[in-house]
Amino acid sequence: MSHCQAARSAFVPHAPRLLAVLPLTFLFFASMPQPAQSQTYQVIHNFTAEGSDGATPYGGPTLDSSGNVYGTTDLGGTSGNGTVYELSPSGSSWTFSTIYSFAGGSDGSGPGFGSLVIRHDCSLFGTTEGGGTALGIAFKIRPSGNPCHKPDFTWQEKVLHRFGHGEDGGQPTNGVAFGMGSNFYGTTNLGGAYGNGAIFLVTHPEGIWVESLLYSFTGGNDGGTPVSGVTLDDAGNLYGTTSFGGLYGSGVVYELAHSASDSGWTETVLYNFQGLSDGEFPVGGVILDKAGTIYGSTFLGGDNGGGTVYQLSSSGADWTLTTLYSFSTYYGPYNKLTLDAHGNLYGAANGAGANGLGSVFKLTPGNGAWTFTDLYDFTGGSDGGQPYGRVAVDAHGNIFGTNVVGGSNNQGVVFEITP
Repeated sequence: MSHCQAARSAFVPHAPRLLAVLPLTFLFFASMPQPAQSQTYQVIHNFTAEGSDGATPYGGPTLDSSGNVYGTTDLGGTSGNGTVYELSPSGSSWTFSTIYSFAGGSDGSGPGFGSLVIRHDCSLFGTTEGGGTALGIAFKIRPSGNPCHKPDFTWQEKVLHRFGHGEDGGQPTNGVAFGMGSNFYGTTNLGGAYGNGAIFLVTHPEGIWVESLLYSFTGGNDGGTPVSGVTLDDAGNLYGTTSFGGLYGSGVVYELAHSASDSGWTETVLYNFQGLSDGEFPVGGVILDKAGTIYGSTFLGGDNGGGTVYQLSSSGADWTLTTLYSFSTYYGPYNKLTLDAHGNLYGAANGAGANGLGSVFKLTPGNGAWTFTDLYDFTGGSDGGQPYGRVAVDAHGNIFGTNVVGGSNNQGVVFEITP
């Protein structure tokens, strides 16, 4: 069973633990939640798992500057090992095409939870959790021809690294993040020096792609099992979360800082989740705003047990966690939040919502408080349910996302919410 297929069973509610520590005092300044607003919700593609069409889109969508939507499916395609797809706007409808089907084996199989990254030449970068040497690959899908988006091009895959060689890590489940030039970073859920996951760098010297490990998690106080990928700040430091480990075993937020003097990297735990009102199992990773404030979510825990959305603010070397919202039903977000140009936060809760099958939400800052708005509650029917991926928001406030169940064939959907 792949990590994606086991995701629902991997993080299930369990009996509350009695911790022999006093909880920190957190500021709860989220306003009362607002009811679901009147939005226009539409499914823009129903996956079928037939022919070259994919199935089970764990990863969220990515938008390009022309309004095209790209994403991956964990299953389906011509070999059943997952796909990369494109949705192009065509008037009031969308044109769908499968642009690549993973073949399994050395080619890779099962793209995980990560959204694709689009580069300037329209190349798409991502990871699969299987294939290669059975522990996943980092890949590039590049269109033939120039310029981008010619209607007649074909797409070709290039494997940039195959995981599973020694201590290089395994199961890179959440895509990659680019730094300077062609260098990109990511995490592996397994492997590394201690078997608890790792952070990697892939460089491109002299036309070849070279992977190196920057940090191996021990599974102890430094954290373990980094399901989520990393986020970079302007100085090139990396930020992320681990699902487990830390002082209380409920996961951590970490920083991996680069030292220019010795070319080394140093991990610092910025916050240890206690599994109390602060939440637990921060599987989704973090994002940063322009001021360096960190935003993230937890899958479980919080005041109501269903996960949280939080903010981490720094004051010198100290970081303070503030819970912005606690979900009342299981489960919270499984992936990164999305920040728009106005400072609003968007996300998809995996199981929370009126029907227990997930929801899309928005958190709006104002006057020292945050207002939570439920934008849509999934039913698990034709509209889909159980979103695992990150949502994408365009310049007009349109929200795009994926659900792994439901739709016309119960193979998942791509959706759009128009305000």
